Amino acid sequence: MFKTYPGKGLGSRCLLILFLFATLTALNSTFNSTLAQSQVQDRPTPTATPSTSDSDPFKALQWRLIGPFRGGRSTAVAGVASQPLVYYFGGTGGGVWKTVDGGINWEPITDNSGFGTGSVGAIGLSDSDPNTIYVGMGESPIRGNVSHGDGVYKSTDAGKTWKRMGLEETRQISRIRVNPKNPDIVYVAAQGHVWAPNEQRGVFRSKDGGKTWQKIFYRSDKAGASDLIIDPTNANILYAGFWEVYRKPWTLESGGSGSGIFKSTDGGDTWSEITRNPGLPKGMIGIVGITVSPANPDRLWAIVEAEDGGVFRSDNAGKTWTKTNEQRNLRQRAWYYSRIYADPKNPDTVYVLNTGFYKSNDAGKTFTPISVPHGDNHDLWIAPDDPNRMINSNDGGANVSFNGGKSWTEQDQATAQFYRVTLDNDFPYNIYGPSRTTQRCALPAARPISASRGRIGMTWAAASPGGLLHRRKTLRLFSLVLMVV
Repeated sequence: MFKTYPGKGLGSRCLLILFLFATLTALNSTFNSTLAQSQVQDRPTPTATPSTSDSDPFKALQWRLIGPFRGGRSTAVAGVASQPLVYYFGGTGGGVWKTVDGGINWEPITDNSGFGTGSVGAIGLSDSDPNTIYVGMGESPIRGNVSHGDGVYKSTDAGKTWKRMGLEETRQISRIRVNPKNPDIVYVAAQGHVWAPNEQRGVFRSKDGGKTWQKIFYRSDKAGASDLIIDPTNANILYAGFWEVYRKPWTLESGGSGSGIFKSTDGGDTWSEITRNPGLPKGMIGIVGITVSPANPDRLWAIVEAEDGGVFRSDNAGKTWTKTNEQRNLRQRAWYYSRIYADPKNPDTVYVLNTGFYKSNDAGKTFTPISVPHGDNHDLWIAPDDPNRMINSNDGGANVSFNGGKSWTEQDQATAQFYRVTLDNDFPYNIYGPSRTTQRCALPAARPISASRGRIGMTWAAASPGGLLHRRKTLRLFSLVLMVV
């Protein structure tokens, strides 16, 4: 009969565990040493050959995509009126992407095509020639970690090939508008440098498809164009919103004498200010978003950052205005949002983008939220002939709807923004990181190639801060102890 005495059996068992562990360690060391010696003896003597890796040890390495397939921040979208399944979006760090099946699958169309930067601020297409695409680089919501752009790029074959068309020093481009009947006439709304004054900002126009540019409207070296819209019924009428803004890593100062709302009736040759027309705010103006109703071109909408700002409506092409709504949820954190869009068929329907996606059916008096896959909304394109067909972009990527926002496609684009990554000690190892505004995740470094999409690293797991990594290490330690015991 075996007996167990308090305090004695535990000590003996611990000594036994330590003895077994030391014995196994010694045997393992002896085995590894013998194996290494055998391999050295069997290995042929190497001959001295020139090695290209001596000067460039990373030359043999190649990048490969391991995921995750989740969208990242996007501030620019566009659709093709004559092709209901074709859409584009621009990531703030992933270039331009295209879908030809209504948002089910997305493909990057600017990788390895000569683009110098990856942050997209605006995409412009012409209704008369959907193969002609203009892309303005540099996101317009100027966060503290904003990425700048390097001008305008153009494709004449629906995104297969690209050519840089200048305006490199505009840095941040908020809008590109293309004449609906002539793709060679294009307008660029440029905000300019974020961190310092510069001259390359304002509204630019090209009449030769981007070969040459003319700065047709300029306020100052501190104020740039925050929005631009062409009257769909008369391409000679344009409206522009201007924004004077000062950004440093520790502060953002929005507003000044350079901000305002402006109108041209001759294709941009001359401009008149309508900022102080009756009904608009009287004090300092910050960022401005503006649009015109295709259903009634005399009806304008503006969202204005000001002490007494809000949503404003004009029913006489900007002569007088009425404030229709001043809810904070429509105009909070104005520098990051301030986007407004008119329904192409119903003059009483208007959309405002902010943390939420809002719609009004009563001429801007009340707004109701529409559910979208992700918050922080930045851009919207609505098909001119079908208001139910639209594409929206936000901090989670881009999503398409064919029923007016009742349902949306998934945001499974590989454009997530990761601020940090770390590895574990597994073999194969795993990669951990927090993606911006979405879940933290863990990715395997090596996965079987998916038969459906032919990509490695298709799967990923959510991870709490430190939780998954710590839990795996703890479980492995307990397994070792239990095996030894």
